[in-house]
Amino acid sequence: MKKSENVEIFIIGNEILNGEIQDTNTHWLCKEITGMGGQLSRATVLRDDLDCIAAELRAALARRAGIIFTSGGLGPTADDLTLAAVAKCAGKELRLNSEARQMIKESYDALFEKGILAEGGLTPAREKMAWLPEGAIPLYNSVGTAPCSLFHAGQTVIISLPGIPKELKGIFNSSLQPFLQETFRGGISVMHTITVCCNDESVLEPVLSRVVPAHPAVYIKSLATMPGETPELDITLTAVGSDRTTLVSLIDSAVTDLKEGFSGLGFVSRDKLVKGLNQP
Repeated sequence: MKKSENVEIFIIGNEILNGEIQDTNTHWLCKEITGMGGQLSRATVLRDDLDCIAAELRAALARRAGIIFTSGGLGPTADDLTLAAVAKCAGKELRLNSEARQMIKESYDALFEKGILAEGGLTPAREKMAWLPEGAIPLYNSVGTAPCSLFHAGQTVIISLPGIPKELKGIFNSSLQPFLQETFRGGISVMHTITVCCNDESVLEPVLSRVVPAHPAVYIKSLATMPGETPELDITLTAVGSDRTTLVSLIDSAVTDLKEGFSGLGFVSRDKLVKGLNQP
C-alpha cells in the first residue's frame, strides 16, 4: 500500500470541540490531499490531552496509516501538546532541535524589526516550539513562528502543522511541497521560491496566466495575502521527476519567464531561500 492511499487527519484543540472556533482546516486539507491523488480514510477532532492524542496516534499507526496530518497544538503555551504526543506514541523523546530553534528566533526577530512585536529573540516559551520528537525534520513557517514537524514513525509519516489556517496553508503550499509532490506524484522533487515586490496578486495575473500553461511540468503556486498586509508575495515552483538536473532546468526556465514577465510590469523579483526539503 502506498502512503498516499491511507491518509488520516487529526485536528487538535479544545476551542474547536467547545464550539469557540469552527474547524475549516479539515475541509481544506481534504480538498488539497484528494486533489493531489491521496485517499483520506479518517478525520478526527481531539482535545488538548496528551494521553488521548498519543493513544489516537498510536491507533492510527496500528491501522498502518501512510500519512498522518495533525493540525494545532504547536504553540508556546502549556496546553500545546501535539509534539509531545507524537513523541510519546512512537516511544521517542522530545529534543531541542537547533534548526527549528534558529527558524523560530529568525521569525521573532523579523516580527520585532517590523514593529509587530515589542521583543525579538527567544524566550523559554518561544523555545518550547523547537522541542521536536527525536529525529523529526523541521519545516519553515513563512507565515507564523511555529515550524512544521515531519516525523517518520516506522512506515508512517506524521506531519504536524499549526492550527491557524493561514499558517497551515502557507507551510502546505511552500516548504512541505517537495514531500507532498514526491509522495502523491511519485519521483523526486525540486522546489524554488521567488519573492515579488508586489502585494496584489491580481496585478500579476497576466504574467501567471501566460507562464503557468507554458510550463506544464512545473507546479507554480502564488501564496496570496490580503492587499496591504505585506509589500511582497511569494511564488513557489515545484517539479517532480526522476532526474534532478532536468528538474532544475525546468524550474530555471519557468523562473526566468516569471521574472521577465514581472519586470515587464515594473515589479522587482528575487530568489528566496525557503528552508525545507530538497532545495535545488
